[in-house]
Amino acid sequence: MARTIVMIHPGGLGDVLLAVPAMTRLRIRFPSHRLLLCAGDQVATLLLACRIIDDGTSVQGRACADLFAGSATGQLQTWLEDCDLAIGWMEDVDGRLSGALKAAGVREVIVRSPFSLTIHAIHQRDRFLEAINEAPYDDEGYAGLTVTEPLLSLGQACLETAGLSGGQPFAVIHPGSGSAHKCVGPEILASVVAALQHSRTIPVILEGPADREPVARLFQSCLQPPVVLKGLDVLTVAGVLAHARFFLGQDSGVTHMAGLLGVRTVALFGPTDPNRWAPRGAHVTIVQGPPCLCRSWGDVRHCEEQSCLKISQKDLVSLCRAQLREAVV
Repeated sequence: MARTIVMIHPGGLGDVLLAVPAMTRLRIRFPSHRLLLCAGDQVATLLLACRIIDDGTSVQGRACADLFAGSATGQLQTWLEDCDLAIGWMEDVDGRLSGALKAAGVREVIVRSPFSLTIHAIHQRDRFLEAINEAPYDDEGYAGLTVTEPLLSLGQACLETAGLSGGQPFAVIHPGSGSAHKCVGPEILASVVAALQHSRTIPVILEGPADREPVARLFQSCLQPPVVLKGLDVLTVAGVLAHARFFLGQDSGVTHMAGLLGVRTVALFGPTDPNRWAPRGAHVTIVQGPPCLCRSWGDVRHCEEQSCLKISQKDLVSLCRAQLREAVV
């Protein structure tokens, strides 16, 4: 049986996707090993479908709960018995996780949070790499997520169900984020919706479980309602994105997904620092408002002016039109 590399990442979609370059580096470093991931169900499913990992299990499941409590059980125990390297991208103040991994028979254990003050890299992607003692990637040397035929088929089927077929050009807009304090006003996105409709490109709005309010506010600002895709699973979202001319989104996990899939991506940033958190690549364009004057996230949550999210509608529309022109070249 092949030896294993086990990775543990309890973060959300965007946080785990920022660790994909580190996972890819591990694949290169250990080409004969099975790469196994403990993470959220949705992101583990995506990374399995895109061939980043060989198997995954839920970080919210019983086996991971037992491991965090100090003992390996179930499927995780089987993985760890054949493990040459186990990585935990998380805090381990009392050393319980490290101890449990070593007790399970893992040859080498690295448990280190990418937020550790001992890590010097700036971008979060590079901080995940430094946490496992790997050098940063340059943007030209990293290909991202593999868009497989099953993903493309899922996306195409979803688009056809929504009435989009025959190669109609469309762009995807995701108005939500993990925090409402990172989202530009609906009137800004509505100006892009109108420009797309005028150019005979269909605007497609993604509405996830936490996006009901921003999507409703966007609709109130649109003269002509756009197409909305609601409640899609992560694989279907990836498939839809892979067919799009370009993607427009906030600082969110879906934006990181679009960037990793190689989709032309316009990422909107306000209070968060794109030098630390933005998706990377020549196909990614960062649009940022005036500098954020808040000194802490607590200040951001209580900021009423939100000047850092005041992005020029005219400039954003011009940029999105340029994305459309470049997409058909």
